[in-house]
Amino acid sequence: MMQRKASATWTGELKSGRGAISSASKALSMAAYSFGTRFENEVGTNPEELIAAAHAACFSMALSHEIEKSGGHPNDVTTHCTISLDQVGGSWRIIESHLEVTVDAARIADDAFQRAAAQAKDNCPISLLLNARITMNARLKQQAA
Repeated sequence: MMQRKASATWTGELKSGRGAISSASKALSMAAYSFGTRFENEVGTNPEELIAAAHAACFSMALSHEIEKSGGHPNDVTTHCTISLDQVGGSWRIIESHLEVTVDAARIADDAFQRAAAQAKDNCPISLLLNARITMNARLKQQAA
């Protein structure tokens, strides 16, 4: 079993308070977040942005692997993820994670690519973690020789 660690602090009340997020790897080191960065489009990070980054990264790696398993050769996998946060029954919930994917790969037909993309979407560890609808547009940009 692998474990990854991160920590967060919060000081003050919800709307006027401030927080900081750090990861054990130091990729994040006291990255600031606040009510404004989460709900009012202020510059800075927030938990949903970090989930979007994690989902995009996890999916990209999983798709690369699925393309290889299908006999293809992934040259470049670019994934943009949009997390949608909304109120449901009076509580804030992540309701959707949408993946926009563009891939440059050799030796894979579009139908096999679409199957690989669906497999990666359904089975990457972050997809499995999310309790939300996961949607995707996957495009095979070109097939290199």
